[in-house]
Order: sequence, then C-alpha cells, then structure tokens
Amino acid sequence: MTTPEQRAREVIDKKLAESGWVVQSRDEINLSAGPGVAVREFVLEPGHGHADYLLFVDGKAVGALEAKPEGYPLTSVEGQGAKYTAGLPYSISASAPVSPLPFVYLSTGSETKFANGLDPEPRSRSIFQFHRPETLRAWVEADTLPQWIHDWHPETGEYAHNPKRPSSLRARLQAMPPVLRGSLYDNQFRAVANLEKSLREDRPRSLIQMATGSGKTIMAITSIYRLIKYAGASRVLFLVDRKNLGEQAEKEFGNYRTPDDHRKFTELYNVQRLQSNTIGASSKVVISTIQRLYSMLQGEAELDPALEEESLWEKDGALSKEALPVVYNPAIPPEHFDVIFVDECHRSIYSLWRQVLDYFDAYLVGLTATPAAHTYGFFQRNLVMEYSHEEAVADNVNVDFEVYNIRTRITKEGATIRPGDYQLGIRDRQTRRVRWERPDEPLTYSANDLDRAVVAEDQLRTIIRTFRDKLPTEIFPGRREVPKTLIFAKDDSHAEDIVKIVREEFGKGNDFCQKITYKSTDKKPSDLIQEFRVSYNPRIAVTVDMIATGTDIKPIEIVMFMRSVQSRVHFEQMKGRGVRVVDQTTLQGVTPEAQAKTHFVIVDCVGVTEGPLSDTQPLERKKTISFDALLEHVALGGTDPDYLSSLAARLARLDRQCGDEEKKRISDAAGGTRLADIVHGIVRALDPDEQAAVARIAQSLPEDVEPKPADVDAAAKTLLMEAAAPLATKPALRQLLIATKRSFEQIIDDVSLDELLEAGTSEEARDKARALVRSFEQFLAEKKGEIEALEFFYSQPYKRRISFADIKALHAAIKAPPRLLTPERLWAAYKLLEQNKVRGASSQRKLADIVSLVRFALHQEPELVPYADGVQVRFEHWMATQELGGRSFTVEQRRWLEMIRDHIAQSLEITPDDFGYAPFVEEGGLGKARQVLGPDLTKLMDELNGALVS
Repeated sequence: MTTPEQRAREVIDKKLAESGWVVQSRDEINLSAGPGVAVREFVLEPGHGHADYLLFVDGKAVGALEAKPEGYPLTSVEGQGAKYTAGLPYSISASAPVSPLPFVYLSTGSETKFANGLDPEPRSRSIFQFHRPETLRAWVEADTLPQWIHDWHPETGEYAHNPKRPSSLRARLQAMPPVLRGSLYDNQFRAVANLEKSLREDRPRSLIQMATGSGKTIMAITSIYRLIKYAGASRVLFLVDRKNLGEQAEKEFGNYRTPDDHRKFTELYNVQRLQSNTIGASSKVVISTIQRLYSMLQGEAELDPALEEESLWEKDGALSKEALPVVYNPAIPPEHFDVIFVDECHRSIYSLWRQVLDYFDAYLVGLTATPAAHTYGFFQRNLVMEYSHEEAVADNVNVDFEVYNIRTRITKEGATIRPGDYQLGIRDRQTRRVRWERPDEPLTYSANDLDRAVVAEDQLRTIIRTFRDKLPTEIFPGRREVPKTLIFAKDDSHAEDIVKIVREEFGKGNDFCQKITYKSTDKKPSDLIQEFRVSYNPRIAVTVDMIATGTDIKPIEIVMFMRSVQSRVHFEQMKGRGVRVVDQTTLQGVTPEAQAKTHFVIVDCVGVTEGPLSDTQPLERKKTISFDALLEHVALGGTDPDYLSSLAARLARLDRQCGDEEKKRISDAAGGTRLADIVHGIVRALDPDEQAAVARIAQSLPEDVEPKPADVDAAAKTLLMEAAAPLATKPALRQLLIATKRSFEQIIDDVSLDELLEAGTSEEARDKARALVRSFEQFLAEKKGEIEALEFFYSQPYKRRISFADIKALHAAIKAPPRLLTPERLWAAYKLLEQNKVRGASSQRKLADIVSLVRFALHQEPELVPYADGVQVRFEHWMATQELGGRSFTVEQRRWLEMIRDHIAQSLEITPDDFGYAPFVEEGGLGKARQVLGPDLTKLMDELNGALVS
C-alpha cells in the first residue's frame, strides 16, 4: 500500500522533472546527467541524517529538499532543511560554490516552501513550483554587489553584506541609494521611497493608492528603472487587463527620461509589449494583458487579439466565476519575473485571475486610484502610499469638479403607454431590426426599464436638448465650442441611440459625436480614442465601459452620466476621466477657445452622485446567501430561480470535492440518487427551453406557439420543485451536505479588516481548560483497573512494555462519549495552564503522545514533551553508552538505527514484521537490515525497545 509520504515523493519527482531537474536515486548518481540533478536519500555526515533530496547544479551541491506527506505543517521542519545543508561530506562541501548550501526547499507535493540563504534575513516563502537549475546557477554566480555601491557614501544609508557570498535580489534591495526627486511630483517621490522601504522589509505585496491623474505610471517607471539598475532585477512585468492600457504604458516608457543621465528608458533597457505569445530573451520590462499572460501559461501558441480589447471586469458575472486553473509552464517559470506591477489592481478581474498572480515567485506591486475591500485584502493591507483626490487638487496634480444635474419625469418615474390608434415600435436588441404593432393594452414601465426594455426617445431627446441649451449659459458660461465631453451609456444599443440624438440636436455631422465601444467597427477603438484625445473632432464621445478606467484623455472637461452605477470603485474610476491636469498648449490644440482647464463638470442625468454606492462591483444576486440558507429555502418549498441556480453551482463544486466514500454516503441519504444527478435536474429545471416545452405540453400547444408567461412560470415552479424534491424532503441529506461541505472548506477572508482589542487568554478559556484536565485525570483514576494500558502506568516498577495496541485502545476509550477527549485538546489545555512545563505545539499530535500526557497527568514526568523528543533523548543516551562500552557503528548502521528510532517514536515498538513497511521496505527490508546490522538484529531490536520505550 502506498503511504502518504510515497505519494508526496511521486508528485515531487514529477514537479522536479517538469522544472528541468534529473531525479536520481542514491545508487545511480550521475551528476553529469543534466545541468540540475536531484539525488534522493543522500546520506550526510553523522548526526545530520540524510537529505530527502540533495540538489546539484553543474555537478556542485547548491541546496536540499525536505519531503513530507500532504497536509504536513512545513513550517515545523524549517530547521531540519537547514541542518541538511550544513551536514555535507567534505568531498561535497569542498566543491560547493556557497557553504552552507544556500537553497532549502520544503514540500508536500501540493505545497512547497523555499528559503534563500543568500538573503540578509532568510525567510521561507510559498512557491508554485521548484526553481529551474539555470535559475539557481544564476543566483550562485551573482556578483557580490553592483559596482555603484563602492561610490556610495556610507552616511547616506546602511547595508549589511558578506562580500564573499553572492548577492541576492533581497540583499541588493538593502543597498539601494536614496531616491532622487528630480522632476517627480512630491507624491510620486514619496511613493517610490515608500515602496522601496516595503521591499527592503521583504514584504511580498505592496499597494499604492494614488488619485487618478496623479502620475502612477511615471512613478512605477521610476521605481522599475531603479529596481533594474540598482537592485539588479532581471525582468519586470507591467500587467494590465486591456490592450489600450498596455499601449498607453508602452508610450510612457518610451517617453521616460532617467533622472540621473536623462537618457530615454528604452535606450537603456528593452521594453516589450506582448503582441504575440513569446517573451524576448533580452526584454527587461514586459508589458502584457493578464488575458495574454494566462494564454501563454496555458501553452497556447496565439491569442485572439479581440480578447484583449475588453476588460473581463466589465463583463456581467465575471466575479461569480471560479478562479481559472494555472499549470506550470517551463517556458515561463514562476521565477521569470522578479517584480510585477499590477496596473488598475482594484479591478475585480483579479479575484477571477488571481491564480495567474499567485503563480509567480515575485514581488507584487498594486497600482490603483480606488482600492476596494478585496484590494486591501489581496495586498495584505500593506498600503505604502495613499494620495487622495482632495490632496491631488490641493497640489495642482488634479483639477476639481462641479456637478450639474439634469432630471426628467420619465427618468425618475417611468411612464405608461396607453392603447390607441397608433403603431408602437418593437426593436430587437441584437439586430436592432424594428417591427410595428398596435398596443392593445396599457404598458407601464419603470425608470429601471429605460434603455434596456424600453427606449423613451423623448426622454433621451429632452436630456440632450437641455444639455445643449445649458452648456453656454450654466455649465460652461461663455463657451461657444462644446468642451470635450464623455458620455457614459448603459450598453451599446443605448450608445447608438444617444449618438443619433446628439448629432440631430446639435445639428452636426458624424465627426462631431462618435461611439467608442468594443463594438465600434469602422475604426479600431484605440484609433478612435487617439482621435478624441488629440483632434478637434469628435467633440463628444459616447462609451459604455471602454474609457471608464485607466485611459488618459486629459482635455476632457465634461463627464456625463446617462447610466447608473452601483459600485463606488467604478464610479470613481469613471469620474476620474475628467480630473487630469493638461497644459494650455495641449488643451487649446483640441479646444482653441479654452484658456485653461480649471475644473471639469459631472453632468448627472440619473442621480448617480446622490445615491449610495457599494464598495465593489455587484456580484450575482444570491452570491452572498449561505449554503445553509439556500438549502433552507428549498426545504420551505422555495423555487426562486436565483437561489436554485446558486445552490446547483455549489452542489456541483461539492460533488467535485467528494471522494467515493463521501459520494456513497450522500447517495444513500438521497435514497440512491447521486448528487450529480440532483445538480443536473436543477439545471434542466432552470432551462427556459425546458420550461417552455413543459408549458406547451400542459396547455396542449403546438411547438410553434409560444406559451403565455404565466404558464411558463407555473411550469418552471413545478420543474424546480420536482428537481429539488430530494433536498426538500430529506432533512438528513441536507444536514449531511452541510457537514460534508464544512469538512472540505476553509474560508480565507482577505476582505474583513481587524484591530487588536485585547491580548491575553480569557478566564473563560482557562476555566474550560481546567475542566478538561480534571475530566482527563478523573478518567485515569477511575479506569486504572479496567484498561490494561493504565495498569502499565500505575504499576511501579513496570511489569511489561506498553504496546501500540495498548495505546490505540486507550485513545479509543478517551475519545469515546461523553468525554470526547483528544491528544490535541489535552495538550492545548495543559499548555494554557502550565505553559512553562509544556513543550511542542498542541496541534499535529502523534498517537504515541498519549504516553507523555498520561505520565505528566500522573506526575511521573516533570515536563510534558512530545513522545518522539523523549525517544530522541533516550536514543542519544543509548548511543553514548554503546560508544563508552567500545561498541561502534558505521554510517550505514547509524542510519538504520535512526530509522528504527523514528519508528519506535511513533509505534512504541519495533518488530520483524515492521520491516515490511515504509521506510524500511524501500531500503531493502528485513534482509537488508540483517545484512547491515548483523545476525544479532533481533537482540538489538529488543534492546532498543527496552531502552527507548520507558
């Protein structure tokens, strides 16, 4: 039977091979088999055991890898990995480029941690995949420090570095020279300095909040320049979520001049904006959309450029989707970038794509004007710069704004269309084809129906006409030209209607007003944006979301809302299109009569500036309803489609998590119905075509006749009740589903912010711990004559050795109702009450630790220590006694004795049968043990059983 550790080793071997390592066993070592060789079970110097994997690059040892079974807490073995790197045989350590070995990996296969001993303060960090051999080669061959450091006056800062060891990125970050202000705004200067302080402190994620138009991109380029020149960053990624934002960033890099020698950035370093799925070997800065980067990680040769035009954040339901899976790609390993700047990081798209960011072993720097709660959470609340719109206005970095309201009755209340002797237009939203019908009954619509279910032409015309008339008198008094105006529409169809009416009401041609959306076809959207930015026409641009965020069009003086927005973040971004400062020459180049951009005007036609705004982009309607509440809705006979849809999605996710045993329990509780079948039934019941088909059958209608909405609703309710019946009628099934879901999941809350109210253990917790300890000690006293294991502890001297079977029986008795005690709970209780006498964490207790607990409770031991620790102490004492008696052991014999020791520490005894299991069987089993330890193996086992199991 495969053990958990063996399964972990299989995964680790596979991942090492994927990362370019040749994996070898100890008896087939060939260090010339490849640039990187990982040798399993490498024997170290006496006292250091063996390394699960020793890593060689170009035939020289550079690091070690400690393997543990899945679920093992890796932090608890960090010291073990470090010990391996220091225990090399002389033949290996003499040729090692750095000693002790600098690179330590800890892995369970599903989780991997890495520590770099070249860092000033080595700290373990989680990584997606093992680094490639060529990466470790570059790290051990790195210069001790960049040349410029010798010219840096020591009074300007401090750094600690051993010149005999290669420098790591984190070491070089400690030695960066002070930031030069140059032409930076004060807020840009502070942001760069604060970011570098955060990087020196080795904070993996940093968030920079700076008001729209206050120079985030220039600040980022300044920081990137310094990271490359002074910290030796090998490659930096500038990540966007839309093509036109990447083009805009590329222009900024091209125009940037360095603060020291005033050369262009692109003259010094190669900047590549990805337009194909290939990264150039010489690229120091890579600009990419996250869509293309994901495509590249998936190994796709090309990406449809149309997928980069639109931000998925702007698509309905983007947040409700599950995170996309990311797999290892050797062409773009996790260490490919040293630092990643995430532009417009507030966008909820990064909740959907966060696995792309988590893939890389890089510092993450978020840039945004409008962070939401999830933004703070993702960047670990490390807000290194905060610069508000109000501060930017005070510093003349932004212009302020005024609000001008336009309200109409229909906008506020909707309307009712009375039947009469006229034709009513019915337009297909997709094709925009219109048919005409005479209304035969009143049609009432609300304000929410406007421009989606209903287009009220006069409402649009009244708004545009009012805007036209008030422009020269109240909005921008004295202006004869229409200022550059950006209008936000609800959707593409709404934008079409607005463009048509604007042209008619202003009496202008096509050039005067243009639609700029993803469905613009005459010209590329990027070309239309550029014309709006630098040309006299168009004067008015109508968009939906394309220019809502990030796009820099400085001459805009009016932002007009003809659509409502619920998200505070989205509104602030849309509003931010008008805040940018522009010099007089540039402004007059597109608006000749304008003297200066002193402010901009928000024309609010829908009350967006007056209503409450939520902190994030709205999710699907029932996303926040708990799993328990969804099941209760079904139990009470509810058939709300949104509830059922959310429930089906969560049940499907649960079904994917279940193993065969859990699926069988659920099926049994459901009367033989599989969970997957319940999900499929609900999905079918939600299908509008299925509902319509059932309604036709119920009403005996032919296939080409549409049933009435009321009949479809009735059919839908019947279908949903039938589909949910197994859940509604079986309370035990619902409870099992709730329990199963909770057993699989941990909620990672990176939204809620916390503050320290009190530090210290409550008296209530101490009382509970005392009660737990009393219950345990009372149990020991009451059962000492009934349980064989307890007779062992109470007999002095001991009449026999305690066995593993004894401990299992004792554990079962302790765990049984009504006590429900576990070693973990008992250890934690003693730790709380007698902290100075208890060693070792309370979690991850071994079954053998019951021996330590009982002895401590009976006051037979002064301290409560893990049983394995006591075995280790007794083993060292036994070994010392043997050596004093003239009995010595070879390195191979010592290794086998240590394996026996570790087995006894978990199982309390060693028997010949145990050599048929791991780890002995992988080493040759009982036959190999007899060969190594000699014919007196049985006698030796008895000796160790007696000496170590006291």
